[in-house]
Amino acid sequence: MEPTRLQSQHASAALQNLFVADALAMPVHWYYSLRDIEKAFPGGVRQLEPAPQFHPSSIMSLHSTSSGGRRTTHAGTRHPEVVGEVILKGRQQYWNKPNTHYHQGMTAGENTLNAQCARVLMRCLARTGGQYDPAAFLSDYIAFMCADVAQHNDTYAESYHRGFFANLQRGLPPERCAAVTHDTPSIGGLVTVAPLVLSGSLRGIALDTIRAEVQTHVQLTHPDALLLRIADDYTLLLYTLLHNTDKGDVAGIIADTALRSMRLDLPGLMLKKRDDREVIGQLYSSACYIDGAWPGILYLLYKYYNQPEAALIANTNLGGDNVHRGAVLGVLLGLIHGHTIVPWYNALTARQQIDHEITQLLS
Repeated sequence: MEPTRLQSQHASAALQNLFVADALAMPVHWYYSLRDIEKAFPGGVRQLEPAPQFHPSSIMSLHSTSSGGRRTTHAGTRHPEVVGEVILKGRQQYWNKPNTHYHQGMTAGENTLNAQCARVLMRCLARTGGQYDPAAFLSDYIAFMCADVAQHNDTYAESYHRGFFANLQRGLPPERCAAVTHDTPSIGGLVTVAPLVLSGSLRGIALDTIRAEVQTHVQLTHPDALLLRIADDYTLLLYTLLHNTDKGDVAGIIADTALRSMRLDLPGLMLKKRDDREVIGQLYSSACYIDGAWPGILYLLYKYYNQPEAALIANTNLGGDNVHRGAVLGVLLGLIHGHTIVPWYNALTARQQIDHEITQLLS
């Protein structure tokens, strides 16, 4: 069945919102004190802003530059410096300084590394005519990350990136380079899923095939059983919302997903009239771990699905892993409404390139 013009419009808005939400949250990414957000941005972040120089919650100096996870000492052993020598060339100098912002030097409207990787997949899928090829994606991902002239302006790479390239340096084939660390089950693993699901759906690829491709894709970098299960729930929600362009019972779709996926009773939670800060940060962690991030996304989506701008502002100012949480939330809001927040989208640094890549992917 041919996709409708309305479905294509909603898919395009979903991808646009991925980059909007990512850029909006970037300045206060991994701020874990809401007072620190208020101090840096009185009244909270309300527009696209640059990354501050000082990050009060940053522990980037504790993270390993030679593998995933935290720094460790290996007497007499010299591990390759993944950060600086393999990826993030010219950026290692910022990793050893306390309170350095994770996205040091990024300007208003720039996108973080995981959103950039979503663009890598978008370009790859467009080049292959929408046919998902894991080997082609890995080749493009490696070329992008290892380029001598940086193709992005980010300073930080999550544990999964560092672990992947540490394994690649040890001689493992790319398809076996996924590393397992304490934060493998991370919401960052879902950021690149939407282009695969939306492109495949519009091209008429069977849902079961898309679900299998998502499982293959996520396992390339995030081999974790819980994350893979939630990736499947996310895939089904994307597919359902894409085919719900008449906006029929959106609240019911979200509530059913939450109950099935996390045994989360969203209507019951809403009756308790809790503040967002009680739900995300207390009831559910604001950190990257998927068991807190996914219910947090579903809560924000259920509460604000008719207020996309308010949803993204709320997500941003709740701190924690708001960038990756926001990327997923933004996609879902775009699918529901079929439009993005135009002033924010137009202010993205790479808007013209993103426009072209979305058009190439979905055409």
